[in-house]
Amino acid sequence: MFPQLAEFTDLGLLLLRLMVAAIFIDSGWSHATKSETRSKDIGMSQGFTIFLGIAEVAGGLGVAFGVLTQIAVIGLILIMLGAIQKQIFVWHVGFWGEKTYGWHYDLMMIVMNLVILFSGGGRWTLMNRLG
Repeated sequence: MFPQLAEFTDLGLLLLRLMVAAIFIDSGWSHATKSETRSKDIGMSQGFTIFLGIAEVAGGLGVAFGVLTQIAVIGLILIMLGAIQKQIFVWHVGFWGEKTYGWHYDLMMIVMNLVILFSGGGRWTLMNRLG
């Protein structure tokens, strides 16, 4: 219907990458710097929570700058699949949630990461500039 909008595809992918990066960097920073509290919240060891935080920050930075973008989003997808598994099978949270948000948010993050994975993140990546 609006084929002229296709010229903005790379801008849209950049904005998507920056949004995904902001969410994961913020979440990862919280896991890494507030690991004692966060580990209790998610029911994991403090060491694993720190590892999770570092992985989220590293993946978020990779996505933001477009460095090893597809590898970064695969890692972030695996993190979100783990979160969904925990919500469904351990905490018994529904899709929309009741007392807290459901796993619809996590599923949305997976789909956003899949778009980045399938597109390679677009042309506006650091890897494309260097390579």
